[in-house]
Amino acid sequence: MTVVSLTSVDVAFSDRQVLDAVNLTLDDRCRVALTGANGSGKTTLLRLIAAQASPDSGSVAVTRGCTVGYLPQSGLVHRGRSLLDESEQAFSRFHDMVSRLDEVADALPAAAEDGQEALLHEMHELQERLEHSGFYQRQARIDSVLTGLGFRRSDFTRDTGEFSSGWQMRIALAKILLAHPDLLLLDEPTNYLDLEAREWLESFLTAYPGGFVLVSHDRFFLDTTVSEVMELFLGRLIRFRGNYSAYQAVREKDLVDLQKRYEQQQEEIARAEEFIRRFRYNASKANMVQSRIKQLEKTERIVIPESMKHIRFRFPKPARSGDEALVLDGIGKRYDTVPVLRDVSFTVMRGQKVAVVGRNGAGKSTLLRIIAGADRRYDGSFRLGSNVAVSYYSEDHAHDAAGSAERSILETIEAHCETAMIPLVRDLLGAFLFRGDDVHKPVGVLSGGETSRVNLLRMLVRPANLLILDEPTNHLDMSSKDVLLDALRSYQGTVLFVSHDRHFLEGLADRVIELDRPDTDRFSVVTDYPGDYQYYRRRVETRGEPDATASTSGDAGGASSDDYEQRKQRKGRLRSLAREEDELIQAMETAEHTCTRIEAAMGSEENYLDPDRMQDLHRDLARERERYTELSGRWEKLERERALLEAAEEATPSGRN
Repeated sequence: MTVVSLTSVDVAFSDRQVLDAVNLTLDDRCRVALTGANGSGKTTLLRLIAAQASPDSGSVAVTRGCTVGYLPQSGLVHRGRSLLDESEQAFSRFHDMVSRLDEVADALPAAAEDGQEALLHEMHELQERLEHSGFYQRQARIDSVLTGLGFRRSDFTRDTGEFSSGWQMRIALAKILLAHPDLLLLDEPTNYLDLEAREWLESFLTAYPGGFVLVSHDRFFLDTTVSEVMELFLGRLIRFRGNYSAYQAVREKDLVDLQKRYEQQQEEIARAEEFIRRFRYNASKANMVQSRIKQLEKTERIVIPESMKHIRFRFPKPARSGDEALVLDGIGKRYDTVPVLRDVSFTVMRGQKVAVVGRNGAGKSTLLRIIAGADRRYDGSFRLGSNVAVSYYSEDHAHDAAGSAERSILETIEAHCETAMIPLVRDLLGAFLFRGDDVHKPVGVLSGGETSRVNLLRMLVRPANLLILDEPTNHLDMSSKDVLLDALRSYQGTVLFVSHDRHFLEGLADRVIELDRPDTDRFSVVTDYPGDYQYYRRRVETRGEPDATASTSGDAGGASSDDYEQRKQRKGRLRSLAREEDELIQAMETAEHTCTRIEAAMGSEENYLDPDRMQDLHRDLARERERYTELSGRWEKLERERALLEAAEEATPSGRN
């Protein structure tokens, strides 16, 4: 069912066309990511759909009876009600239905026969809508959504005015989800969520029966939830089928093609300009010169937008440190009587990229502040290795480190970086969302997010050999995150970091330290996972399962019939898994071959010159890559199950060699 339709919508700000003849239809099953460069009009489009703004021309129509819920990026504040009562406000329209149902029931006995039929029909319709809305199960739904978003049950009775700005946005998100509209519009919903809350929201949206449009800079979140991407590009809306990674693969190819055409055009322009320069004053070639001039004037110049440019840089090589970069011994911290950290001990070796993870409130940021020297009141001790120098970035700390308020952004970065890096500064500023005249803005007038980006960049252009990073990607778009991730991967120093961005974690961490928040009467649990983030996730997913390696009592001769049946079932399942794995591997190989064949076809001159054929090939390639990803995920799941079964078989006496 169609929920919203936009027809020939135009929006302009000053002399800039933000939306240009945009046509769009959204239904109640859509799963859409809305993307585009900063300032491309994403928030404007969402506000139009939510009826919070009007177009300059064109129309926006919401189907009668359909509801749209909109969550902006920031700015919502709640106070005067408990968290539970505020959440109840999400059901206000259903309370109105209940009131109307009571009115209909009261009017029914006195109504004429034909009037009774109409009232009965209305009563039935209201009852149906209330039943399907989940209104009568709302207390359970409120509990599920609030706890899923990270609220404790002890928070339910707190006044909403006591919560910080980040938690205020979680309250707003909870109300939008509880209201259960036909179409959800969520503008950066993960900005204030930790990993656990993000994963809960992924699951919620995956099962959501309505439609939704998401704006997010979290690639993993989008890949998990959406099946279509809409890109705002130079005022136009372009649609791509598939998840964000599939869209990105298509756009990567588009950028390569655009770069080729740009270079060809630049060569043609250079030749024409050289001809004009050489023969401008040659009377015999005056007509030819005028022809070249007119040709240049008519040429539609190809421009590569800043948002599509790929910037890559490498850190200056840091000074070498000792093998042990950092050693923690019994670190503890409490606020008043509440323990945050207890007996945290581990060693970080030179060159490691260590992610610190844990539930909200586990003390991750507190631990990083202690190591960076920003918090000197703690128990236990730590020591830095020989020749270790620390650079620390956190959103809170960054605002105090921007440097002279009168200096421009460009001057601030150039003054801080090494001479060899100066030619890269403008490109780096562009990659970190400072483009055009923005680079000349004084540091003193920057917003909090802009200041954070400036200070992160100051750290990157002259890094120490131990980087301590607390949520470094919070104010970056996807391109900026990729620049940062590529640089940190090649960085030869040591990194200790906290992040709620799954893609960033998977791309950088080669070791994971998990913190578990202590109770008042026990020590912190610090679990060291000596592998990347995917290894950590696999371990976490299986640690709640029964121990597959536990030994069973008795020997082969005295094993019970239950043991025998379990082994028999286990061996049967292993054989079945082997067959399934073979089939999946063959299917993956077929998908790989198909991708190779499509890529070869895209490189042929015949197809390259046929835009329609190239578009078909792009779609085929994206679909095949998505299929390969899905097959790979199924294969990894089977591998985990097989490993558990084999471990159990090895631990069983009769299963040993």
